[in-house]
Amino acid sequence: MPTIKDVALKAGVTVTTVSRVMNNRGYLSEKTKKKVRQAMQELDYHPSEVARSLAQKQTTLLGVIVPSLLHPYYSEVINALEYHASILGLKLLVCNAQRNAQKEAEYIDMLKANKVAGIILCTQSRNSIRSLVNLPVVTLERSISPSVPAVLCDNGMGGRLAAEHLLSQGCKHLVMINGGRSSEERVQGFTQRCEEASVSFHVVQASKRQFNQLDYTDLINTLFTDDPAIDGVFASSDVIAAQVIQICHKRGLCIPTEVKVIGFDDVDLARLLSPALSTIHQPIEELCAQAIQTIVGWERTERQSRIVLPVSLVQRSST
Repeated sequence: MPTIKDVALKAGVTVTTVSRVMNNRGYLSEKTKKKVRQAMQELDYHPSEVARSLAQKQTTLLGVIVPSLLHPYYSEVINALEYHASILGLKLLVCNAQRNAQKEAEYIDMLKANKVAGIILCTQSRNSIRSLVNLPVVTLERSISPSVPAVLCDNGMGGRLAAEHLLSQGCKHLVMINGGRSSEERVQGFTQRCEEASVSFHVVQASKRQFNQLDYTDLINTLFTDDPAIDGVFASSDVIAAQVIQICHKRGLCIPTEVKVIGFDDVDLARLLSPALSTIHQPIEELCAQAIQTIVGWERTERQSRIVLPVSLVQRSST
C-alpha cells in the first residue's frame, strides 16, 4: 500500500508539500499541485482520514475499548455510541481487549498514535491511567479513578430494586449471581435490602473464564444442586439470567411458579426469552450519549467526575 512518502518521492516534492496539496493549505503553484495529484493517481494513493485530520489539527475519530464483542450488552453499547457519535460527524475505532490488561495497554498506545479525539473505556483495568494523561477519557459503567470522568447507571439502586421485587413476589431463599462485568454496588444494593428483610440469601461470584466464554451453566447447576430451596435469582446480567432460565427448564423447575428470575441491563435478549425476562433497565442510549458529550465538550465545560443515571424495574413473565 503506497504511503504519503511514496507520493512525495514520485512527485519530487516534500511530504509537507503533499500534505498541503491534500488539505488545500498555503500557496502552491498549479504545476506543483498537478505533479502531486498525478503521482497520487498513478500510485492509487488515498489519504487516510487520520492523516487528513492530523494535517487539519483535528480528528473525527473516537476510540472505544470493550472487554468483549460477544456480550449483548457491549453490542448495544457500541451501536448506541456509534449512533450518537455519527450525529456529531464522529467515527469510532472499536478495540476488543478481551479482559486482557496487556491488550488494553497496546490498544491505548494505538489509539494515541492515531491521535483520536478521546477514548471511551468500558474496561476495568487501572493500569493504564498514567498513559492517559492529557487525553480526553471517559469510563462507561466503570469507575477507575477520581481523575477520570465516569458515566454510570445507579447500580446500587438496581441491586436494591431487584431484591425488593423478588421479595414482593414472595421469594424466601434468594441468590445473586455476580458476573465478571457487574459493579460491586449492585451486590451492595442487593445485600442491604435482603438484610433489611432478614431473608435467606447469598451471593456467588462467576469466574473470569465464565465471563469470557459467556458460559455459566456449571455454576448455575451447582447452585441448584447445593441449595434446592432457591426460589429467587438475581443475575447481574441478562445473559446470566437467560442461562438460569434454560437450566431451570432442564431441571424441571417452573418459572415463575417455583423459581423467579430477574436480570440486569434490559438488552433485546430479555424480551425474546420464554418466559420473557424481568430485568433492571439501565438507560444504555442515555449513558452512551452522555459519554460522547463529555468527550466533545472536554475543553468547553467543567467536567463532572461521576455522572449517575437512574435505573428502573421492568417486570415481565419470569417473575
